[in-house]
Amino acid sequence: MLTTTKEMLLKAQDGHYAVGAFNVENLEFVMAVIAAAEERHSPVIMQTTPGTVKYASLDYFAAMARVAAQSASVPVAIHLDHGDGFDRCMQAMHAGYTSVMIDGSHEKFEDNIDLTASVTKVALPLDIPVEAELGKVGGKEDDGPAVEGESPYTDPDQAQQFVETTLCSSLAVGVGTAHGVYKGTPHIEQQVLKDIRSRVDVPLVLHGTSGVPDDQVAEAIKNGICKVNYATELRQAYTRGFMGFMSKYPDTFDPKKAAKPAMEEIKQLVMSHMDNLGSSYKA
Repeated sequence: MLTTTKEMLLKAQDGHYAVGAFNVENLEFVMAVIAAAEERHSPVIMQTTPGTVKYASLDYFAAMARVAAQSASVPVAIHLDHGDGFDRCMQAMHAGYTSVMIDGSHEKFEDNIDLTASVTKVALPLDIPVEAELGKVGGKEDDGPAVEGESPYTDPDQAQQFVETTLCSSLAVGVGTAHGVYKGTPHIEQQVLKDIRSRVDVPLVLHGTSGVPDDQVAEAIKNGICKVNYATELRQAYTRGFMGFMSKYPDTFDPKKAAKPAMEEIKQLVMSHMDNLGSSYKA
């Protein structure tokens, strides 16, 4: 059932729901996310950032996703999140990733177009979808500090030109969210999202969603979001479950025992998000 994100997101767009994309850090994350998807009969995207890939390797995570998908009854995709250059995207595709993101959002508009187009030129003939980003989602993708300040928004007119020129398969947009841990309650600018949706027909992606209230996410889905990313919350959930067990049983030396409640924390969190995204029972 290992598949690309292309059909998943187009189905979500037609069905007015979103597919959750969950960052996985190790084997336990993979198993917990797949268990949640199975129980909720939901399509699922597992993804890794360059920081996570550097911790292990693209081959490790692609292999884990492949094994998980082979026994799963739901569609599973493995996606490179925030690909930090052309070479990284090529390496991910070679390793077996079924979807890649090229993040040129820190570049000038024209340079972002050129970088994204260089990836789509290779990936699309191989039927591997390419996510791009326009406008800056605040914070830092891997180990950034607490989020402060406002994020610049994606310009709707630029978004139309960007998609038409690069032929990207989906577009991550800046609408007020940020990576990391929020200080205060985040706010999605729904009107900006509506304006982007009116000019762009590819699936739209929401980054930095950990900590965003469910009602805001649900409204964003109504306004065109088809893929929603979660990373920080999963890390917090796993650590909470693991450390909670160890605080009760400090003499435990078998990490598998502490990993079980940590995985259950992730599973419950992922199922809750799938329900809110509307992807439950859509597989």
